Amino acid sequence: MRYSIWFAATALCTASGMAQAQNYPEKPVRIIVPFAPGGGSDFIARAISPPLTKALGQQFIIDNRPGAGSTLGSEIALKSPGDGYTLLLISGSFTTAPSLYKNLKYDTLNDMAPVIQTENGPYIITVHPSLPVKTVKQLVALAKSKPTEINFASTGNGGITHLASELFAMRTGIKITHIPYKGTGPGVIDTLAGHTQMMVAAAAAAMGHVKSGRLRGLAVSSPKRLSALPDMPTVMESGYKYEVNNWHGVIAPKGVPRAIIDKLNSEINKAIKDPDFAKRISSEGLEPAGGTPEAFAVLLKREVAEWAEVVRQAKVTIN
Repeated sequence: MRYSIWFAATALCTASGMAQAQNYPEKPVRIIVPFAPGGGSDFIARAISPPLTKALGQQFIIDNRPGAGSTLGSEIALKSPGDGYTLLLISGSFTTAPSLYKNLKYDTLNDMAPVIQTENGPYIITVHPSLPVKTVKQLVALAKSKPTEINFASTGNGGITHLASELFAMRTGIKITHIPYKGTGPGVIDTLAGHTQMMVAAAAAAMGHVKSGRLRGLAVSSPKRLSALPDMPTVMESGYKYEVNNWHGVIAPKGVPRAIIDKLNSEINKAIKDPDFAKRISSEGLEPAGGTPEAFAVLLKREVAEWAEVVRQAKVTIN
């Protein structure tokens, strides 16, 4: 009897979710970007919004909510109703936050429903041309001969480029000195000027300077080479177990009916497979990802655990 009641209730919920999905969306959908306009996350959100608006017949509106290392916007999104009308565009900072911020007002993995990973891209290990190295192995040898003397720039204390640099140091066995900046731009500018000697920079921020010779690119952090820089090796090709992906994706608050998640996943998959989308993000050193909500969930769970270990070993704290 109890099983029959449970089965009936489950069937009713499933039918209700499917009915909601058929009519979804019936009003504009908000995509919260937990960063200021103009950054990489904002770029991706604005790239997927028009095709979603066209396909689903309602406006997908970008709502920038920067602050507190992306946790402010994340909190607003994950505390919104689970009805599919609030989405969150996330990046790697979403998976580093639980290890850095001890008083988060949301549960990173349990208060959300993954929708899709939108794209992948590498970071580039860059150095100022005055540094006498042309390969990762030469950089490692120099750093080991001069512990803590090589300074590296990051986009801020606890930011993804800071942790990516700490992971690089851990995997190569070197000691380098962290110089935090307030964002990508200032960090790149000071590395170009030689005030810092090294930066693990997003491909979009570094590629033009590498091509012009103002920065020297040693390797990319992805498991395969970047199509825009085919002659640049990966760090793993240099013999070190190091992989960091510059990715973005879409999640929703928990409770969104699975049928709506599937509808969003299907339409975003279509949008990012469009050749125009691929061409647009290739200028940023990115490639379309796509896939299922389950695959994205695996990535998120793995990265939360991996960054927690980096934070612990490197003793990174947020002041």
